[in-house]
Amino acid sequence: MASIEQAPKDRTISQDTLFKRNVNVKYAKNKLFKLTTFGCAIILCLVLLSIIIFVGKSGLAVFKHVSVFTFFFSKHWDPSTDHYGAAIFIIGTIALTALTMLLAVPTSIAIAIFTGEVAPNWMKKVIRPMLDIIVGIPSIIFGYLGLTILIPFIMRITGSVMGEGLLASSLVLAFMVIPTITQVSDHAISSVAAEIREASYALGATRFQTVFRAILPSAKKGILTASILGMARALGETMAVVMVIGNTAQLPHSLTTPTAVLTSNIVMQILEVPFDSTWFDALFMMAFLLIIISTLSIVIIRRLRAKGV
Repeated sequence: MASIEQAPKDRTISQDTLFKRNVNVKYAKNKLFKLTTFGCAIILCLVLLSIIIFVGKSGLAVFKHVSVFTFFFSKHWDPSTDHYGAAIFIIGTIALTALTMLLAVPTSIAIAIFTGEVAPNWMKKVIRPMLDIIVGIPSIIFGYLGLTILIPFIMRITGSVMGEGLLASSLVLAFMVIPTITQVSDHAISSVAAEIREASYALGATRFQTVFRAILPSAKKGILTASILGMARALGETMAVVMVIGNTAQLPHSLTTPTAVLTSNIVMQILEVPFDSTWFDALFMMAFLLIIISTLSIVIIRRLRAKGV
């Protein structure tokens, strides 16, 4: 009789033990997951911080031998005579980025408006995968196409002896960043609440008025983010620019004058530069400038979004 009464108690005890064990296992899994994700975040931050410190330390060392004014404002770059004026490359980078965005942003917004508001569903299913494919194409292919097709075309149209320069580079970069800007802008436009569209049409607005007075103002944060992302890619692009810009340390007198930018100068000279030299430090300072510009772009967009711009 005692053994019969003991059996339910043992079963109850075993069930309680199993339940507690399951709870402990789930707690351990959750704890492990939390520690793993936290560790990944810490590693990412450490890697990023290490890159910034290494590049910044190497780049700032150039000012031991070159004055700040000379590096940023001198147009004389000649490592053979120890002259390291980066003004040509900084001006070229600013000009190329500005021209690229001038071409890419309006085109991207127009495509995003067409895709999100005008195109039928079957066309959307064609356009959006095409944008995904273009984003995945390696940059060197764009550079090769620009070198073999675009530059000869520019030479025929403009009559220029050399078609390399800001025009060819900006056209190649614009085609590369248009898919990125378009995709993010399309998502922002498509995310605008349907009530806004319905209210606009209910007030008698046309599709044009609805798009430009209701939808685009509502999606401006996403469009601004898309533009900054496109600009960041244009700033950091290297191989495609190297193949079509001419890589000549001179200020461009026209859109078809060969010139150079920060990225192209780094990649063209980094293989022949002596390690631990002023030339080496000057190239790292150029890389550090690109990091600073990209970081400032991200900070600006986050501040603007925080203010509701």
